[in-house]
Amino acid sequence: MQESSNVGALADSTAHLDATMRWLCRAQDACDGRGVAGGYSARRQWHSAYPETTGYITPTFFDYADLSECSDYAERARRMASWECDVQMASGAVQAGLIGPLPQKPAVFNTGQVLFGWARAYRETNDPRYLDSAVRAADFLVAAQDADGAWRAHASPLVRSGINVYDARTAWGVAEIGKLTGRSQYTEAAVRNLDLVCSLQHENGWFPNCCTSDDSKPVLHLLAYTMEGLLESGVLLDAPAYVAAARRAADALIPKLRDDGSLAGQFDDRWDAAAEWSCLTGDAQTAIVWLRLHQLTGDARYFEAAVRLNRFVMATQNIADSNPGIRGGVAGSHPISGAYHANQYPSWAAKFLADALMLERRIVRG
Repeated sequence: MQESSNVGALADSTAHLDATMRWLCRAQDACDGRGVAGGYSARRQWHSAYPETTGYITPTFFDYADLSECSDYAERARRMASWECDVQMASGAVQAGLIGPLPQKPAVFNTGQVLFGWARAYRETNDPRYLDSAVRAADFLVAAQDADGAWRAHASPLVRSGINVYDARTAWGVAEIGKLTGRSQYTEAAVRNLDLVCSLQHENGWFPNCCTSDDSKPVLHLLAYTMEGLLESGVLLDAPAYVAAARRAADALIPKLRDDGSLAGQFDDRWDAAAEWSCLTGDAQTAIVWLRLHQLTGDARYFEAAVRLNRFVMATQNIADSNPGIRGGVAGSHPISGAYHANQYPSWAAKFLADALMLERRIVRG
C-alpha cells in the first residue's frame, strides 16, 4: 500500500536527491575535489573545507554510488577519506571548524563524526590507512573522556563548556570502531557516554545539556544528533534501552509537526516550540530517525511523519536556480533568515536530506 500511494512522490524525490548530490559534488569541487566545503553563502561564496562534516558526508557518497550505480561517487568518497587522513592532527584528533589560517584545535565531536567516513572507507576499500586513522582518532577520544562518560575537554571554541548530550553521536562513532576492530575499550567508552545521556534524559523524552549556547531551548539539529546516536548505538550494540530513549524523544516530536509538514527550529523542556523558523538540517535528521524506527517497529506513523517532513524540506529547495551554489542546496533555516546558519546553505543540511531521501526510497522499494 505504501509503495502504490507514494510512486509519484518517489519520482519527485528522485529529482531532489539527484540535485542534492550534484550540489555536494560542487561543494567538494570548490575545495580542490577533496574535502567538502562547509557550505555556500547567500552572498555567493563557497566556504573552505570542513573536516567534521566531510567525515560523515563520505558514507553518503558511498551509499549514492550504490544507488546510482555511478562509480564516480565512490571515487569522490575515497578522496574525502584520504583528505581526512592528510589533515588529521598528530594527536589523532580532528580539528574544530573549517580549514583556515588559524592553528588547529582538537574537537571531540568533530573527531567522532569523521570516524564514520574512515570506517566506511575501510570497509569499502580495505585500505589500512583509513583504519589506522580511525584507531588513532578513537584512541584520542577514549583518552579525552571523563570518568562519568562525558567529553568535557576539547569542545569546539564556539560551544559552551560542560556536558554535551549530543556527544551520543560521538559515542556511536566510537562504537562503530569497536565493532570494526573488536577492541573492547571503544565499546566501553561508548557505553559510558550513552548511559550518561540516558540518565540525564527527562521523562518526557527531552534532553538537557543539548545546545551549543542556550540549553533551555536546544536547536532541533542537536536534539536529532542525540536521537541518532542513541538509536544507532542501540541497534549496533543490541542495547534496547538506548533505542527506547531515542524513541521517547522521537515520539514526542510526531504531534509537533506543523500544518506545512515542518518542525520548529527549537523546543523547550515541555516540547513546546521555541522558534517560528524551522531548522532544515534537524528536519531531515528527524525524518531519518522516524524512518529507522519504522524499519525497526513497522509502525506506519513513523513513515508517514517522515515523508511529510521530507516533502517540506524538498519544497524549500530550489533545484532549478541558475546559481550553482544555490541549485540543489539546502538552507540552514526556513525562512533562510532564520537563526540557524542564516543566509547559508550548509553542506551537512544537504547530506542529511540525501540520507533521508535514500532511506525513504529503500523502504518504499521494500
